[in-house]
Amino acid sequence: MVTPYVTPRDVRRAAWQERFTGLTTGLAPGYVQANLAILPAADATDFVAFCNANAQSCPVLAVGKPGDPCLAELGADIDVRTDLPGYWVYRDGKRAETVKDISPLWQGDHVAVAIGCWFSMEDALSRAGVRLRHLELGIQGPIFRTTRETVPVGRFGGPLVVSMRPFAVAAVDTVTEVTRRFVRSHGAPLHVGDPAALGISDIGKPDFGEVLMPLPNEVPIYWGCGLTALAVLERSGIPLFITHAAGSMLITDLRNEALEA
Repeated sequence: MVTPYVTPRDVRRAAWQERFTGLTTGLAPGYVQANLAILPAADATDFVAFCNANAQSCPVLAVGKPGDPCLAELGADIDVRTDLPGYWVYRDGKRAETVKDISPLWQGDHVAVAIGCWFSMEDALSRAGVRLRHLELGIQGPIFRTTRETVPVGRFGGPLVVSMRPFAVAAVDTVTEVTRRFVRSHGAPLHVGDPAALGISDIGKPDFGEVLMPLPNEVPIYWGCGLTALAVLERSGIPLFITHAAGSMLITDLRNEALEA
């Protein structure tokens, strides 16, 4: 993917200046990308506890202070209100709008929670010689709701959400070995092969993202996905919450090696 946005600050600046909207996959290689959830402080403690109880899907990278849009441990100049290419705004559990700036919606009790993202493992996989077809196509790949339940905490609970990428059968061991080191970016695969084992009836009909069918020499591989947090927020009954738009992540100043075990 050819892009002028090669550093985290490049991407964040382009986002808040509204020059760039869309997917962050493949951008600022080598730097940690994060899912984002913003919710009231009264619910944040239980939400973070839920993430910690389901860490393979929702590994917590940082938690902001109530009313503070900065996440200094992820980047000195980060402002979660403006630094992502897109945000989803939810009212009464339903997606109400997609926006590029949530400053007008920010409230004094809002807490930002950054959650690890699969994109952070792409650079390591590429360096290991693994073909990443979704990057070649400029897409994030398919994401599915499963029939597996998460560990509930308080008002937060619901189905596990997984991301899928197809890889060559010969690369499965390498993919597993590389990704298992990134425990704060979902880690090792949850499942390899038959989607029915996760309750997925048709991998050609993802709940989020784009269709990416395996080629004859490939096998689908599934990881826990940060959109699990979105699924449980939708069911939580919180009147207003905000997340990143799918594939439009917060790119941090942390190097990917910081997440390796």
